[in-house]
Amino acid sequence: MTHLTFLEAAVVGLIQGVSEMFPVSSLGHNVLIPALAGGSWARDLNVAAPESPYLAFIVGLHVATAIALLAYFWRDWVRIIGGFFSSVRGLEVRTADQELAWMIILGTIPVGIAGLLFEHAFRVIFGKPVYAAVFLAANGVILIAGERFRTRASRAAVAAVAVSRDPVPVPDRDCELVAAGHGPDARHAGAGAGAGAGSRAPRQRELAEALAADQRLATMGYPRAVLIGSAQILALLAGISRDGVTMVAGMARGLSREDAARFAFLLATPVILAAGALKIPDLMGPLGNGIRGQILLGSVLSGAGAYASVRFLLRYLRTRTLTPFGIYCLVAGLASAAYLGLVK
Repeated sequence: MTHLTFLEAAVVGLIQGVSEMFPVSSLGHNVLIPALAGGSWARDLNVAAPESPYLAFIVGLHVATAIALLAYFWRDWVRIIGGFFSSVRGLEVRTADQELAWMIILGTIPVGIAGLLFEHAFRVIFGKPVYAAVFLAANGVILIAGERFRTRASRAAVAAVAVSRDPVPVPDRDCELVAAGHGPDARHAGAGAGAGAGSRAPRQRELAEALAADQRLATMGYPRAVLIGSAQILALLAGISRDGVTMVAGMARGLSREDAARFAFLLATPVILAAGALKIPDLMGPLGNGIRGQILLGSVLSGAGAYASVRFLLRYLRTRTLTPFGIYCLVAGLASAAYLGLVK
């Protein structure tokens, strides 16, 4: 029997992709929205129900979310994975890519262990909508407090990032010459060459900024990386955002908001991918019977939403704060808790 309609799958998939990247808790939203909608939604999409395919479905969507993250950061992951293997071969860690690779590994271990040991218990005890509403409000307080009490080091890091960004040279001398009207091909290339150089410039700048960010992250040391990564454990509670608490932890340890977000997304990628991969066998078995088309639709929308969200957020956080997300979580969490308390 089908336990999940295409409309439910589409809504959940899109919410999963967007809210997994935004610091507003994807699991919290996926627990709360069916409860608030009521009817068949509350029945079909109950994360705590025994033998429900819903938990396997939303965790399986993490694979699509992780693929979107890998697609966005693929150049960075090529460098980081290369750094890991070169450090193993050479039995030493010297470069920024090697440092960052081991920071991600060490920062991922605590949440990996906690997830394997406590995920089921946390889901059974705290996977109820009213708890998700309370923790969503708590997530809002964390985000607001993280901005309100940012360390002096974090504020100084923002200024340092701004200075390093302007200007970032584009190392393409031939394009510069042609665009300026000089060089042997200038008369033939004309405006077309200039347009080509202009279209390459933002991407070159983005790559240069990514390299600079990784150089900064590589200097923070392993203890700080483990501490920041351990903050992800709180996200086992529906309503607490993985990326949100990781960003706040990063800012509390002296990272700029933008670098904290980048490190949060890099840390989240292997965790999200592993969590999703563990649930794929469930979806291929009896729990997935009758809903595999819905799974495909939800996955496509989840991946598209995640890619668009991470692209937006990394630009947004250059000049803006986490406070609007915190206010949203606080208001939405309190309102949901009040509503659920009244209807029960």
